[in-house]
Amino acid sequence: MRIMIVTLMALLLSGCIVRTAADVVTAPVRAVGQVADWATTSQEEADRNRGREIREEEERLGREYRECLEDYERAYCEEIYYSRSRYEPPEND
Repeated sequence: MRIMIVTLMALLLSGCIVRTAADVVTAPVRAVGQVADWATTSQEEADRNRGREIREEEERLGREYRECLEDYERAYCEEIYYSRSRYEPPEND
């Protein structure tokens, strides 16, 4: 009976040893993959960063426009705002 238990335990433990050995062998590959992921920018991240840049630029232009209105006429401020932004002035009918 003891021999069967010892044999069964040896078989079960050998599975753990094989699994551990496989983890040790694949660890460097996983590490290299993780470093490559950290070092590169995905398209989603690039899009998100570009959107953030555009939003911050629009916020800055809006602040400058409001500050301009405090000191100058609206037509002058709109001319400056639309020359710096990507938007076209509205059509006056």
